[in-house]
Amino acid sequence: MLDSPSGSELQALKAPPASGAVPLARAVTLLTVVHGWRPDVERWLLSVFTHCKADFEALLVDNSGDTRMAGWLESRAAERLRSMTLDPPLGFATAVNAGIQGAAGEVVVLFDPGVELTGDAISPLLEALQDPTVVVAGPFGLRGKGTLKEFEENPGPDVDAIEGYCMAFRRSDALAVEGFDPKFKFYRIADIEFSFRLRDRGGRALALEGLPITKHEHRLWEATAPDERDRLSRRNLYRFLDRWRKREDLLVRPQTEPQ
Repeated sequence: MLDSPSGSELQALKAPPASGAVPLARAVTLLTVVHGWRPDVERWLLSVFTHCKADFEALLVDNSGDTRMAGWLESRAAERLRSMTLDPPLGFATAVNAGIQGAAGEVVVLFDPGVELTGDAISPLLEALQDPTVVVAGPFGLRGKGTLKEFEENPGPDVDAIEGYCMAFRRSDALAVEGFDPKFKFYRIADIEFSFRLRDRGGRALALEGLPITKHEHRLWEATAPDERDRLSRRNLYRFLDRWRKREDLLVRPQTEPQ
């Protein structure tokens, strides 16, 4: 079911399978889900093509429902730039999973399109994932405030979860846990839940301070009415707690200061 201000409606939990030629294998797929706001997409694309030094592809999942956006993305297709259009649009988690399924990179870095690279942030993320104990990494870490009900920003390095503004993980690990939980139609807390899925197999979430990344306006947050985004956020929190409320053992405990 898809929650909306007008009620709930039945919606697919899986994206249709990708079609077309098999993409060339890459070291990393830079993935973002597009809900509109073309200037943000253009800024993100320019920044990744300017600053990424790895063997990469940029993959955009068009979840906007806008034929003009779909046409523009199709016209931009290039060797290292691909897009897929979801018609009709699906929930956030399902859209991300479509991108993970279609990714050609061994590593996937998920971005919010409101993020801009100002330098090579990808190489440190790939280096972090060379450590087999690290399952997810990114510049914006979160730790629970002694409970699974509330999280706050934390510089790490070891954290409970990585925010979806920029989170890197191995594609094989994501597929092994069946990606994001498709019940998360709204984006809030979906990144935390996915981080816990990855860490539940025994790995660490690693926050990397100082990566050259700028966060601009988060359009989905700003475009959603305050009462509605609070309602959807609460529903996502309850979904998260339904699965993980008994797993406080996954919380990273602060180290005791030496006496």
